[in-house]
Amino acid sequence: MNQLTPEALRRALLEPGSLALVGASDDAAKTAGRPLHFLRSAGFKGTIYPINPNREIVQGERAWPSVASLPEAPDHAYILVPTEGVMAAVEECAARGVKVVTILASGFSEAGHEGAEREQRLRDISARSGMRILGPSSLGVVNLHQQLVLTANAAFAEPGLPKGKIFVASHSGSMIGALVSRGIARGVGFAGLVSVGNEADLGIGEICAATLDDPNIDGYMLFLETIRKGEDLRAFALGAAARGKPVIAYKLGRSSAAAELAVSHTGALAGEDDVADTFLRDCGIARVETLEALIEGLPLLRKTPLASAHGGRPRVGVVTTTGGGAAMVVDQLGVRNVDVQEPSPETFARLAAAGVKVSPGRIVDLTLAGTRYEVMKGALDVLLSAPEFDLVVAVAGSSARYHPNLAVRPVIDSASSAKPLAAFVVPEAQEALALLTAAGVANFRTPEACADAIASAFSRRVPKAAALHAGRVAGDGRMLDELEAYGVLDRLGVPHAPAIAIDANAAVLPDLPVSYPVVAKVLSAEIAHKTDVGGVVLGVRDAEGLMRAVAEIRDNVTRRRPGTVVEKVIAQPMVESIGEVLIGYRLDAQVGPVVMLAAGGVLTEIYRDRSLRLAPVDLATAKDMIAEVKALEALAGYRGKPAGDLDAVAQAIVALSQLACTEDLVVAEAEINPLLVRRAGQGVVAVDALVRLA
Repeated sequence: MNQLTPEALRRALLEPGSLALVGASDDAAKTAGRPLHFLRSAGFKGTIYPINPNREIVQGERAWPSVASLPEAPDHAYILVPTEGVMAAVEECAARGVKVVTILASGFSEAGHEGAEREQRLRDISARSGMRILGPSSLGVVNLHQQLVLTANAAFAEPGLPKGKIFVASHSGSMIGALVSRGIARGVGFAGLVSVGNEADLGIGEICAATLDDPNIDGYMLFLETIRKGEDLRAFALGAAARGKPVIAYKLGRSSAAAELAVSHTGALAGEDDVADTFLRDCGIARVETLEALIEGLPLLRKTPLASAHGGRPRVGVVTTTGGGAAMVVDQLGVRNVDVQEPSPETFARLAAAGVKVSPGRIVDLTLAGTRYEVMKGALDVLLSAPEFDLVVAVAGSSARYHPNLAVRPVIDSASSAKPLAAFVVPEAQEALALLTAAGVANFRTPEACADAIASAFSRRVPKAAALHAGRVAGDGRMLDELEAYGVLDRLGVPHAPAIAIDANAAVLPDLPVSYPVVAKVLSAEIAHKTDVGGVVLGVRDAEGLMRAVAEIRDNVTRRRPGTVVEKVIAQPMVESIGEVLIGYRLDAQVGPVVMLAAGGVLTEIYRDRSLRLAPVDLATAKDMIAEVKALEALAGYRGKPAGDLDAVAQAIVALSQLACTEDLVVAEAEINPLLVRRAGQGVVAVDALVRLA
């Protein structure tokens, strides 16, 4: 069955001509009665069919006994019945030709095995019929420009809902009401809001993508509990970036423990939230830490194009009439590794020429003189045209409360600057904030939200389309042994030390085609971390020592892993280096392939000094990753030490990331640890590798 086109989906979901409310209650105060009440109160102009087999009249309107009895197939049905009645209602809607259904009830995948089976049945119905499903656990859909308030969220009983151009998509149904109520207090208006619930069928990415060409929408606000349907979310983000429509997100999960994979250090280092953070940044989505920044941050994103964000550390200029208020912003920016830049001598000279007297320092403190329009405006004119700043923050003091128009007028009159401008208002000054909001100036009530929004705006990276090959067939999920893993590295072009397999039970060992000293290691696909089981002996200097090393490995492994039979050991020449790194790859179930660079060695998981990107990456991105790993500063010739071949490290990162594109080999995870880094110009050498097929 053909699915709806994006345009048809948008119309059925957000601009339906007809609605069915399945299980509508006669009591407008009840959850199942609210949608009809809200729709009528909002002035919805389409046709509404209340469905209630037990009543002929619902809230003063004719009720219908079933969807099948309706004179037409409604565009959209909101299923308000309890969990046990949902499947029958969905089947009936599919049979009647309903385009979209929204399901209020919970009790699906979050409710254990039986609930997961029910959710799978929903997907099966959608696939069979072509009907799209929003939810379950969805509190509904709102389109304020169409008077569509199809929700059971009690917050929408409030009159005068603020219209605007922001589209909200949220996993949490209660959050769409919370954002609206907070938006009212801040003068922030919305075009539409969708509670997506479990995303059994329709997900945030597909819904938002369907609205990209809506002229009533110029930015997106996401509240995420997790990342689902990453491919759709990435495609939406690309479309939003192409249209200059910024996306800001608040995602839960920063404090959760890393979701470790079974075998690699990469899994432990790249936990679920770390991967989600990388995914959002690489999609050009600004992830904020505070709810205030989520609500207040979009105007700043609109003034900060992705091309200027580039995932780097912005240089921020701060001008103020209150030193204490400015210091709070500086402090919060510093916590987020954002530089507050001192004006250059040329900029100080220009300030003086404009009649603005300030003392040298990182903060341009105008003191009380800055309450005069010409002083603050003159300072802003200079700072916004100074090349050393990527963004300027104006901090207003007490005058913003008592003389709001006077205090913020210079900021408003500077809003047309090509350079981003933000305002932090120190006192409680609603009128001043409202004036800034009306003028489209990004304004913040707290220094935390101000710094959060700035750091998040510049942490975004320009999104790229996924380079995956369609139709790849996964393997059998097995681990490769080290020799097989080196075969994969050969294919990718990653250099590794030669490895010679030895029969661990042979009475006489063969002559090695490499020079001593060597390292001896157990060869087994079942043993990922060889040192943990005593499976590695370093510095073996001759054939007699190798014989002893093989026996030692065999004894260690059988003692620490009872039942394990050691059949093979490999010998590798010892390789000189000046450092080591870890390069890892994993195929994440939700966001797709990810590549990681970290400080290498046995202490990798302790230090958690790493950089992540969506795979594959290019050479410039690989070099950016190297710059983000603090331990690698020592390999850049730090304080006269020899420089390592970081160009070769970058090439190895690019090569391993190409696992995202191999058509006949689908790898679930791969890891080189360590990759030995030799002196500049001498390259890198892998001396251990791990590969697990998908």
